Amino acid sequence: MKHTPYHGVFPYLVSPINEDQSVNTAVLHQLCEDLIQQGVHGLAPLGSTGEFAYLSLEQKQTVIQTVVQASNGRVPVVAGVAATSTAEAVRQAKAYAALGCDAILAVLEAYFPISEDGVYEYFKAIADAVDLPIVIYTNPNFQRSDLTPAVLERLSWIPNVLYLKDASYNTGRLLSIQSLVGDRLTIFAASSHITTAVMLIGGAGWMAGPACIIPRQSVELYELCKAGKWDQAMLLQRKLWRINEIFGKYNLAACIKGALQLQGYDVGQPLLPQAPLSAEGYEAVKKALQEVGALNPHSDNATP
Repeated sequence: MKHTPYHGVFPYLVSPINEDQSVNTAVLHQLCEDLIQQGVHGLAPLGSTGEFAYLSLEQKQTVIQTVVQASNGRVPVVAGVAATSTAEAVRQAKAYAALGCDAILAVLEAYFPISEDGVYEYFKAIADAVDLPIVIYTNPNFQRSDLTPAVLERLSWIPNVLYLKDASYNTGRLLSIQSLVGDRLTIFAASSHITTAVMLIGGAGWMAGPACIIPRQSVELYELCKAGKWDQAMLLQRKLWRINEIFGKYNLAACIKGALQLQGYDVGQPLLPQAPLSAEGYEAVKKALQEVGALNPHSDNATP
């Protein structure tokens, strides 16, 4: 497996779905193009922001195919795989690999509790199924069966398990994981973490939904961190944290889709049974975008 190590900003893409439940491939393609032009280092479809839990396999495959075609090899495409069964996760991984994605972001959905051995075997099966780099995604706030540091240490010995995207809110946990896995796993921050802090302790970048709507600012933050300009990075980080605070208050997919609508992308509403963003939420998102320079301060965009 030939692989150039990943780094930088990987926006978690939304999944624009039309009223007839088809994927709005034109809007998704344009969003990918614009993000690449803004300097992002990769694209991550079917993450949490992509509402993977609400999509059919056919819709998911269309999303992956569209993003792969839009990227056209310019940046890596890290496709999200998530399932409650190992067999379905393996099926997804193989299907996305066949569509040309560059790596797999592996997520464990769970209905019943799963033992640590079961968690390990789930991710190992995905890694064994494809000759691609694997990004392990752990989010204790949503996952019924979390990946403990001990399980991550075991997974880090699998040759193509190379990355961890952690959304635990716990930077101390990241230090504990690093002490266990050494340089075998490269860590990416999530929007739940303070990106600059994760970069300071050795993180490689940021995989998160907010980068969809503030790509230029996210790339600037990454470059400041890489240059060791920590004072400047923290000034920008404080400014951008307002976006994270808004997302913590309202539904993630609704916020990202609402923000993109305000920026001119017809991405539609969050998929049912999720609620659309309220009028109050739209105003909060609009104000936050204006504050960080991601929306014309005199924009007369109507609330969708």
